[in-house]
Order: sequence, then structure tokens, then C-alpha cells
Amino acid sequence: MENRREIACSTLNASYCGVPQARKRYFLIGQLHGEDNALSNYLIKHLSKKSMTVFDYLGHDLGIEYFYRHPRSYKRRAIFSIYEPSPTVRGVNRPIPKTYKKHEGDVCDINEKLRPLSTIERSYIQTFPKTFKFQGNKSDLEQMIGNAVPVKLAEYVARCILQYVQDSSVQVSLHTVS
Repeated sequence: MENRREIACSTLNASYCGVPQARKRYFLIGQLHGEDNALSNYLIKHLSKKSMTVFDYLGHDLGIEYFYRHPRSYKRRAIFSIYEPSPTVRGVNRPIPKTYKKHEGDVCDINEKLRPLSTIERSYIQTFPKTFKFQGNKSDLEQMIGNAVPVKLAEYVARCILQYVQDSSVQVSLHTVS
């Protein structure tokens, strides 16, 4: 008997999966005795036509229109709008340096209302429920939140797998009957 495995691989942008964050994640899913790439279609066919923005997900809950996210390099922009997907939430959260010079891609000037997102706000961007209770010190929490798979992205992939399994079960039982 051949040990055949299905391998489905897909890179998903979380902002098309119900997450207000432009975060790309690679998924590799295997199934013993499965059909090659059958699950890949499920991962793609349910993607939203439009990326989700911070505003789409949280409305005016943050009380701001623009926020600072410390760039990995000052060659990148650092100021973002709630009317676009957030950049990837990382494991570090720094204040705006006094020496920060506006990048050409920044969506507004530095002003007194501009600030980085708080730890809890960053958890909302990762789609943790507002009722979720975190434990640990601030550094640990920042790291946990930044390293997490966004909750809604995991839910999206789980729903795709569930639909695939349900559809496969129907096909198998129909095939067995005939």
C-alpha cells in the first residue's frame, strides 16, 4: 500500500481572511491518502475581495486616525492610517523617537495625537477577543502578541479545512454507494 500524502501550500495575506493586518503567513497542510492540492482551492476560494482595514474591524474604538509602528529600518514608513490594514504586529513596540524624521510614505506628519498602539490595542489587531486575559510582564505580552497567529486567520484556515473535510466525506459516501 502506497503512503500517499496530500500537500496543500498557500501564502495567505491575513487582511483578506478577516484580520485588519497585512500579515502574510505560509501554510503547509498534509493529509495521508489525500488528493494533491485539493485543500489549496478551499484556502483561496473563501478569500475576501477587499482587504480589511483597522477601521473595518475596530471602527473608532482606538480614538485615533493615525498611529506609529516602529520600522525595522528608517528606509520604511512608520506612520499608518486606520483606513488601511495595519502592518504586521511585531514582538516589539517602541515609542516615537524624538529624532524620527518623516518618511515619504508616512500618511501624516508627526503631531501631538500620533502615538504607537498600546499592548492591548495590538492584541485587537491580532484579533484576540476583547475579553481575552493575558498574563505576564509587558515585554512577555508584546512578544506573545507579536508572535501569535492572528486568531481570525487561524479560524479562517480551520473553517476551510472543515469545509474540505465535510465535502470530502460527502463525496466518499456517494462514491461508496454507487
